[in-house]
Amino acid sequence: MRVITTTPHQLSEAVKVAEAWEGYIKTKYGTNKSDKETAAFRDYEAADEEQPLVAAFYKENHEKQTLEHVLQKKALYGQLNHAEMGIWEALELLNTLVDESDPDTQMSQIVHSLQSAEAARKDGQPRWMILTALIHDLGKYLFFLGEPQWTVVGDTFPVGCQFSKKIVYSKYLKANADYNDPVYSTKYGIYSPHCGLDQVHLSYGHDEYFYQVCKAYLPPQALYIIRHHSFYSCHTDGEYAWLLNAHDIEMMRWVKIFNQYDLYSKAEDEPNIISLKPYYKELIEEFFPDKIKW
Repeated sequence: MRVITTTPHQLSEAVKVAEAWEGYIKTKYGTNKSDKETAAFRDYEAADEEQPLVAAFYKENHEKQTLEHVLQKKALYGQLNHAEMGIWEALELLNTLVDESDPDTQMSQIVHSLQSAEAARKDGQPRWMILTALIHDLGKYLFFLGEPQWTVVGDTFPVGCQFSKKIVYSKYLKANADYNDPVYSTKYGIYSPHCGLDQVHLSYGHDEYFYQVCKAYLPPQALYIIRHHSFYSCHTDGEYAWLLNAHDIEMMRWVKIFNQYDLYSKAEDEPNIISLKPYYKELIEEFFPDKIKW
């Protein structure tokens, strides 16, 4: 078994993280302004009976998201040589996709994107946050490149180290080839204490892919949200604090602010795409050129 030693720097980092993490993890998403009860969002127990497709999705996802798989997909899609198109063009393309992992909505992606953005806009969030809410799921373009949904959507989690029991449908992770690996099954696995999420491989999907697409265009807070908004076992349940550094703690507060718009807006009425299009096209033009590489 691999033995991890802790350096003085890592101990100092651990103290910083512990002091900040307790307050952070108690922070809620924000005010639920919808008509749907807060406890009814992300209710995977109910989904087992009412939406068996969700459980089936996570069974396949958890079995197949190994470290080897993640590294292969990062190498394949990190080159951004698969397409060139604009942001609004991508939004319209994704209008035909419904996320199989989501128990809270059966609406198309462009509807969810506008619901999220409009919720942030109503709260007077900065324009970069409104844009982030609009585009955060565009990495689901992977589906149109031929990837199955199990490697496109769903909650993300670290690979290459021990799986947390707080990962949604964690029971299915026992079928993952890495589950009993002598290194990958240990707490730190291939990582070091408080190495920071920049050094950690999460299960592959739209978050990591779109982060790579956007790296040259958005502020660091927006990029962090895009890369980690599906990492619920961490930013909601408090797991994996032993991998975070002080930078992660600072950035995670933006994830918390964002997630209220991603989650609670799913109960809102369907937006009028035609009437909202001019505002959002202008917003997109502030940050992105006409075409970007995918």
